[in-house]
Amino acid sequence: MVLLGFKKTVILMSNLETSAAINTEHKISYLALGDSYTIGESVPLESNFPYQLSAKLNNNGLDVAKPHIIAVTGWTTSELQAAIKAESLKQKFGLVTLLIGVNNQYRGESLDTYRKEFKALLQTAIDFADGNKAHVFVVSIPDWGVTPYGLSSGRDLKAVADEIDAFNAINKEETLAEGISYTDITPASRKASTAPDLIATDGLHYSPKMHAEWVDSLTPAVVKALK
Repeated sequence: MVLLGFKKTVILMSNLETSAAINTEHKISYLALGDSYTIGESVPLESNFPYQLSAKLNNNGLDVAKPHIIAVTGWTTSELQAAIKAESLKQKFGLVTLLIGVNNQYRGESLDTYRKEFKALLQTAIDFADGNKAHVFVVSIPDWGVTPYGLSSGRDLKAVADEIDAFNAINKEETLAEGISYTDITPASRKASTAPDLIATDGLHYSPKMHAEWVDSLTPAVVKALK
C-alpha cells in the first residue's frame, strides 16, 4: 500500500473547477483541506464529503459554492502544508474544513511532530477563513484498521486504533483550545468492520454512504455557524 492509498490521487480544485469554486461573488466559498478522506479516494467526486456537505448545506438554505479541494491520497500534515504554500492561494473562504493525520499515523511519525504541524495547519485554516474561527471545522481521523485492507494487513489493529486515538486526542485538544468546532467521525468509521456497504471498492477507503454519515455529523455545526 502506498500511504493509505493504492496511488497518489491529486485533486486540486484549481485544476478542475476554478471559476466555479473560486470566483463566486455571492455564494459562500468553501475550502476543504486534507488527504484521501477529503478527496474521497475510490468514490465519485460528487460523493466525497466536501461535495456532499456543500449539497446538504444548500438544501438547508445556505448558498454554498462547490468546494475548492486541496488534498492528495497519502499526504501527511507536512505535505499538505507544503502543497498549500506551493499553490499560493490568496482567496479567503466562508467555510474551511480540515481532516488530516492518518498518514502521519501510518508512517509511524511522532505525536510531537504531528502536534506541531497540525497546529500550523489549523492556523493556516483560520487564515483562509479570514480569521473567523467560527467558519473553520476540524474532522477527526477515521480508523483504516477496520477496513478489509486493514484486517488483512498483518498490522496489530489494536495498536492502530490506539495510535489513531492518540493522534485524534491531539487534533481535538488543539482544535478546542482555539475555540474551533470539532466533529468526531472516528466511531462511525469503525462501524465499517461489520458494514461492508460503508467500504469503497478498493477495500481500504470509505463509500459514499460513509461520507454521507460524516456529513450528517458535521452539518448541524456548520449550519449553526453560517446561518
